[in-house]
Amino acid sequence: MFDPGPFVYMNKLAVGPEAKGKIDIEASITDNLKAIAKAKHRSVEDLTTIILDRDRHRDMIAEIRNAGARIRQIPDGDVAAALMTAWPDSGVDVLIGIGGTPEGVIAACALRAMGGEIQGKLFARDEDELRRGHEAGYDFDKILTMDDLVSSEDVFFAATGITDGELLKGVRYLGDGVKTDSLVVRGLTGTVRQIIATHSVDKLQHFSGIKY
Repeated sequence: MFDPGPFVYMNKLAVGPEAKGKIDIEASITDNLKAIAKAKHRSVEDLTTIILDRDRHRDMIAEIRNAGARIRQIPDGDVAAALMTAWPDSGVDVLIGIGGTPEGVIAACALRAMGGEIQGKLFARDEDELRRGHEAGYDFDKILTMDDLVSSEDVFFAATGITDGELLKGVRYLGDGVKTDSLVVRGLTGTVRQIIATHSVDKLQHFSGIKY
């Protein structure tokens, strides 16, 4: 998997299987939306983009609006947002914007198994970070493809909701038990499992080092 070192932000573009191979992070947002719409046999006006609600995305959001696509702004959680592009009936067609680099690598692991695609470019927050990155050998102009972010199909992704999010429900307490919502993806087979589990607190307590 890609090691971002100390550079924690990345510009990302992620889509599901239908638009795989049709995106280009160096092209304009408008051109990408047109390419995605064509791949999905829809109009740009029927697409829904998902993007973090950040001031740094003001121009991106304006371009998305001008292109005519719908926008879903989220406060955090762009790993789940990236996965939603490949999740049936999520209502999300594309993730756009600058978010965490480690999160981009994690999302690539899941999207590789789910048949989607993510592209990224490292993003420096200021001139000093850019300088230090160049000195350390990082290329901020390089397009990071799926193979750059995670080079093997032999990969697993697992996530459990803690609080309610866009993709998974949070932990729910039932008095004598706990209910959780999880997603498990295996790269080699492309199997995606959504697991809703009920845990017995009394039984778990016998094996746990902490008190539930």
